[in-house]
Amino acid sequence: MGVFDRMAEHGHEQVVFCFDRQTGMRAIIAIHDTALGPARGGTRYKAYASEEDALEDALRLSKGMTYKFAFTDLPRGGGKAVLLKQDGAADKRVLLRSFGRFVQLLAGRFGTGPDLGTSAQEMIDIARETDFVWAIDQRFGGTGDSTPLTARGVYAGIGAALDEVYGTPDVAGRRVAIQGLGGVGGQLAELLVANGAVVSGSDVDPARAKELAIRLDIRVEDPDALYDVDCDVFSPCAIGGVLNEHTIPRLRCRIVAGGANNQLATAADGRRLLERGILYAPDYVINSAAPYAVIGAGELRYSPDRLDVSVQGVAEALRLIFRRARAEDAPTAEVADRIAEERIASAAHLRAMTPGTGAVPRA
Repeated sequence: MGVFDRMAEHGHEQVVFCFDRQTGMRAIIAIHDTALGPARGGTRYKAYASEEDALEDALRLSKGMTYKFAFTDLPRGGGKAVLLKQDGAADKRVLLRSFGRFVQLLAGRFGTGPDLGTSAQEMIDIARETDFVWAIDQRFGGTGDSTPLTARGVYAGIGAALDEVYGTPDVAGRRVAIQGLGGVGGQLAELLVANGAVVSGSDVDPARAKELAIRLDIRVEDPDALYDVDCDVFSPCAIGGVLNEHTIPRLRCRIVAGGANNQLATAADGRRLLERGILYAPDYVINSAAPYAVIGAGELRYSPDRLDVSVQGVAEALRLIFRRARAEDAPTAEVADRIAEERIASAAHLRAMTPGTGAVPRA
C-alpha cells in the first residue's frame, strides 16, 4: 500500500518526510486532522525495524492525538513525529536540533513536545530551532514534565471504571497490575498505593522495577507473566499494541485502564474485550489530561485549579463513554471513536461556515 493510500485509510491531511544531508537525521511528521485547530503531538525517538513501521507508528499516533483533543476543550488537532534512532555515534542533540528546523518550517501547523525516547530536557535542543515546542525543562522557563498530570488522569479514570463495574470509585483493596513502571506507571503506582490499592507491576528495566518495589512495597512480575495476574484492573502504561488476539484471552481482570497510547493492536480487539466482559477505558481518553499541563507554553496557560478540572474531566468523559457503550452494547473503543468523530465533524462544519478562521497561534 502506497503512502497516499495509507494516509487515506487513516484520514490524514499531511505527512512530512524530513532528511538532513549533513547529520543524516531522518524523521516523519504526520498531521492527521486540523478541524479542531493546528496539530500538536510529541516526538518519539525510536529504532524501527523499517521505515514503513516508522510511518505506521506516526500515522496511528497522530490519529490518536486528534481523538484525544476531541475529548478536551483545547483548540488543537492531532499530529505526531517520529525521529528515527540511528546506529553508531550519532549525536542525539544534533539530530534534535536538525529536526527542530523542520518543525519551524511548518510555521505552527505542527508543534511538538516529549514522547517515548525524548524528555523535557531534550526539548531545549528542539527549542533552539523552533518556537513551536512545549514541555521544556522548567529550569529553562518551560512547563516541564507532563507525566504527573497524566498519572493523575489515569488514576481518576480507573476510579470511573471501578465505579462502572463495582459501584464505587474507591481503589482501597483493589488489585491493580501495572505494565510499565516508568514515568506514568511509576507515579500511578504511588497514587494507588497511597490510597490503599494492592499493586503489582512489571517493567523491561529490572533495576527500575526493583527500586520502585522496595520503595512502595509492591510485587514485581516478569513482563510477560503480568497478563496472567489475577487482578481487578490491568493497566498498560508502556508501549502500544499490547492488547491483541493472543494477550486478551490471558487477562484475568474486569477492567483495562492505563496510560499507554494505542493499546489495542487492531480495532477488533475492542470487541474481544467486550466479549470477555472486560471494561476498556479508551487510551486517548484516559490519558488526555496531559495536554493541559504542557500545551500552553506561550499560547494557552492554565492554573493549578484548571488542571484539577482537566483530571476530573477524564473521569466524566469515561462515564459518558461507558453509559453509551452500555446502552448500545458496543465496545467502548468504538463508542469513543464515534463521539470524537462527531465532535471533529461539527468543528469542521463550523469552520466551513465561517471562512477566514483557523489562524495559527504561536506555540
